[in-house]
Amino acid sequence: MKDQYSVIKTIRLSEKATRLGDTNNEYVFIVDPKANKLEIKGAVQRLFGKTVEAVRTANYAGKKKRERRADSGRTNHWKKAFVRLKAGERIDLV
Repeated sequence: MKDQYSVIKTIRLSEKATRLGDTNNEYVFIVDPKANKLEIKGAVQRLFGKTVEAVRTANYAGKKKRERRADSGRTNHWKKAFVRLKAGERIDLV
């Protein structure tokens, strides 16, 4: 099992993520692209001490970039995890 700090990179704070937290008790995290749902669930439970009901994940490809030259590159690929907690439990973000 991986270390919880290498699985979860950061929490994603946006309008959609805030709305999900208020309505569905879900929190959005940026996670390691190689992490699976069981590793994400275990890492959230160890870090925050909360009970996780479900985990959904989404993979995103990095955007193509070009800097006024012939060669081009891209930003890193990343993975987002939507974590739903047990009813009545919350994570204080501030």
